[in-house]
Amino acid sequence: MEALLYIAAIITAAAFAVLVVFVVITLKTTQKTMNNVSNTLENLETQMQGITTETNELLNKTNDLADDVNEKSDKLNALFDGVKSVGETVNEFNGSLRKLSSNISKAASKNQEKVSEALKWGNSIVDFWKKKKNK
Repeated sequence: MEALLYIAAIITAAAFAVLVVFVVITLKTTQKTMNNVSNTLENLETQMQGITTETNELLNKTNDLADDVNEKSDKLNALFDGVKSVGETVNEFNGSLRKLSSNISKAASKNQEKVSEALKWGNSIVDFWKKKKNK
Protein backbone atom coordinates (compact mmCIF):
# COMPACT_ATOMS: atom_id res chain seq x y z
CA MET A 1 0.00 0.00 0.00
CA GLU A 2 2.88 2.12 0.62
CA ALA A 3 3.86 1.73 -2.99
CA LEU A 4 0.48 3.08 -4.05
CA LEU A 5 1.05 6.10 -1.91
CA TYR A 6 4.40 6.73 -3.55
CA ILE A 7 2.89 6.26 -6.98
CA ALA A 8 0.05 8.67 -6.09
CA ALA A 9 2.57 11.19 -4.77
CA ILE A 10 4.67 10.87 -7.95
CA ILE A 11 1.55 11.31 -10.12
CA THR A 12 0.50 14.32 -8.03
CA ALA A 13 4.00 15.82 -8.28
CA ALA A 14 4.04 15.23 -12.06
CA ALA A 15 0.58 16.78 -12.44
CA PHE A 16 1.65 19.72 -10.34
CA ALA A 17 4.84 20.11 -12.46
CA VAL A 18 2.76 20.03 -15.67
CA LEU A 19 0.36 22.57 -14.17
CA VAL A 20 3.27 24.84 -13.20
CA VAL A 21 4.76 24.55 -16.71
CA PHE A 22 1.42 25.54 -18.33
CA VAL A 23 0.95 28.41 -15.85
CA VAL A 24 4.49 29.65 -16.64
CA ILE A 25 3.81 29.45 -20.39
CA THR A 26 0.52 31.30 -19.95
CA LEU A 27 2.18 33.98 -17.80
CA LYS A 28 5.00 34.44 -20.34
CA THR A 29 2.46 34.80 -23.17
CA THR A 30 0.48 37.26 -21.05
CA GLN A 31 3.68 39.17 -20.34
CA LYS A 32 4.44 39.42 -24.10
CA THR A 33 0.89 40.60 -24.73
CA MET A 34 1.13 43.19 -21.97
CA ASN A 35 4.48 44.40 -23.39
CA ASN A 36 2.86 44.78 -26.82
CA VAL A 37 -0.06 46.70 -25.27
CA SER A 38 2.40 48.92 -23.39
CA ASN A 39 4.36 49.65 -26.60
CA THR A 40 1.13 50.38 -28.45
CA LEU A 41 0.00 52.78 -25.72
CA GLU A 42 3.39 54.54 -25.76
CA ASN A 43 3.14 54.98 -29.55
CA LEU A 44 -0.43 56.19 -29.16
CA GLU A 45 0.67 58.71 -26.55
CA THR A 46 3.42 60.01 -28.86
CA GLN A 47 0.95 60.30 -31.73
CA MET A 48 -1.57 62.06 -29.51
CA GLN A 49 1.08 64.60 -28.49
CA GLY A 50 1.78 65.25 -32.18
CA ILE A 51 -1.94 65.58 -32.90
CA THR A 52 -2.35 67.93 -29.94
CA THR A 53 0.51 70.12 -31.19
CA GLU A 54 -0.94 70.23 -34.72
CA THR A 55 -4.40 70.95 -33.35
CA ASN A 56 -3.07 73.87 -31.30
CA GLU A 57 -1.29 75.27 -34.35
CA LEU A 58 -4.44 74.86 -36.44
CA LEU A 59 -6.51 76.56 -33.74
CA ASN A 60 -4.06 79.48 -33.61
CA LYS A 61 -4.15 79.85 -37.39
CA THR A 62 -7.95 79.67 -37.33
CA ASN A 63 -8.07 82.41 -34.69
CA ASP A 64 -5.70 84.57 -36.74
CA LEU A 65 -7.83 83.99 -39.83
CA ALA A 66 -11.01 84.88 -37.93
CA ASP A 67 -9.37 88.09 -36.66
CA ASP A 68 -8.27 88.96 -40.20
CA VAL A 69 -11.78 88.31 -41.57
CA ASN A 70 -13.31 90.48 -38.82
CA GLU A 71 -10.86 93.30 -39.54
CA LYS A 72 -11.56 93.18 -43.27
CA SER A 73 -15.28 92.98 -42.61
CA ASP A 74 -15.06 96.15 -40.51
CA LYS A 75 -13.22 97.88 -43.36
CA LEU A 76 -15.88 96.74 -45.81
CA ASN A 77 -18.59 98.05 -43.48
CA ALA A 78 -16.93 101.48 -43.60
CA LEU A 79 -16.78 101.23 -47.40
CA PHE A 80 -20.45 100.29 -47.62
CA ASP A 81 -21.34 103.18 -45.31
CA GLY A 82 -19.49 105.52 -47.68
CA VAL A 83 -21.28 104.04 -50.71
CA LYS A 84 -24.58 104.45 -48.88
CA SER A 85 -23.79 108.11 -48.22
CA VAL A 86 -22.92 108.63 -51.88
CA GLY A 87 -26.19 106.97 -52.88
CA GLU A 88 -28.15 109.21 -50.54
CA THR A 89 -26.36 112.27 -51.93
CA VAL A 90 -27.16 111.20 -55.50
CA ASN A 91 -30.81 110.69 -54.54
CA GLU A 92 -30.93 114.16 -52.96
CA PHE A 93 -29.31 115.64 -56.08
CA ASN A 94 -31.87 113.88 -58.30
CA GLY A 95 -34.66 115.26 -56.13
CA SER A 96 -33.21 118.76 -56.46
CA LEU A 97 -32.98 118.36 -60.25
CA ARG A 98 -36.61 117.22 -60.38
CA LYS A 99 -37.71 120.24 -58.36
CA LEU A 100 -35.67 122.57 -60.58
CA SER A 101 -37.07 120.98 -63.73
CA SER A 102 -40.59 121.24 -62.34
CA ASN A 103 -40.06 124.90 -61.44
CA ILE A 104 -38.70 125.64 -64.91
CA SER A 105 -41.67 123.87 -66.51
CA LYS A 106 -44.10 125.83 -64.35
CA ALA A 107 -42.36 129.13 -65.11
CA ALA A 108 -42.36 128.32 -68.82
CA SER A 109 -46.07 127.49 -68.68
CA LYS A 110 -46.87 130.75 -66.90
CA ASN A 111 -44.80 132.84 -69.27
CA GLN A 112 -45.74 130.95 -72.43
CA GLU A 113 -48.05 133.69 -73.65
CA LYS A 114 -45.40 136.36 -73.08
CA VAL A 115 -42.77 134.25 -74.86
CA SER A 116 -45.14 133.65 -77.76
CA GLU A 117 -45.91 137.37 -77.99
CA ALA A 118 -42.19 138.21 -77.81
CA LEU A 119 -41.48 135.77 -80.65
CA LYS A 120 -44.24 137.34 -82.77
CA TRP A 121 -42.80 140.81 -82.15
CA GLY A 122 -39.33 139.47 -82.94
CA ASN A 123 -40.54 137.96 -86.21
CA SER A 124 -42.34 141.17 -87.10
CA ILE A 125 -39.21 143.24 -86.46
CA VAL A 126 -37.08 140.82 -88.53
CA ASP A 127 -39.63 140.98 -91.39
CA PHE A 128 -39.75 144.78 -91.17
CA TRP A 129 -35.96 144.95 -91.18
CA LYS A 130 -35.75 142.69 -94.25
CA LYS A 131 -38.33 144.77 -96.12
CA LYS A 132 -36.55 147.96 -95.29
CA LYS A 133 -33.24 146.52 -96.33
CA ASN A 134 -34.62 145.33 -99.66
CA LYS A 135 -36.02 148.77 -100.57
